[in-house]
Amino acid sequence: MGALTEEMRRLVDRMHLGYVASEGPDGAPNLSPKGTLAVWDDDHLVFADLASPRTVENLRRRPAYEANVVDPFSRRGFRFRGTARVIDPGPDLEPFLVFFARFGVVRAHERVRTAVLLAVERARPVVSPAYDTGATEESLRRHWLDYYSGRGREAPESLDLE
Repeated sequence: MGALTEEMRRLVDRMHLGYVASEGPDGAPNLSPKGTLAVWDDDHLVFADLASPRTVENLRRRPAYEANVVDPFSRRGFRFRGTARVIDPGPDLEPFLVFFARFGVVRAHERVRTAVLLAVERARPVVSPAYDTGATEESLRRHWLDYYSGRGREAPESLDLE
């Protein structure tokens, strides 16, 4: 059995957007959104380097990463940690270019500079503290859908939405 559960796979496949943290040359964290984050196989996530030179260089130097994928409506998600491997142009990159073209990256063969394969060595859930107050997934989804659509800019008193 792989590191990625079915629930993790569904979330990543649905969201596509994750935030990848790497360490910069000065030791400072670098957090970067990745709109192509996807499940590669049972043990790996992957993202296309479309405009990620700093993240790629950081991961070449020190391959430790953390990636977070959270559903903004349910306020649930996962933190993934492990080791990254940069796939450079050449024959090894070709399957990734095909993958990202199918994924929907426009002109993937022209635009994807490298692929970054993220070995998932540890995964933990991310859950909003709003659930501690008795909020349900349904109530949080309804609230945030209303909020983002402009119908409910004020948080209901019954939910602690920090």
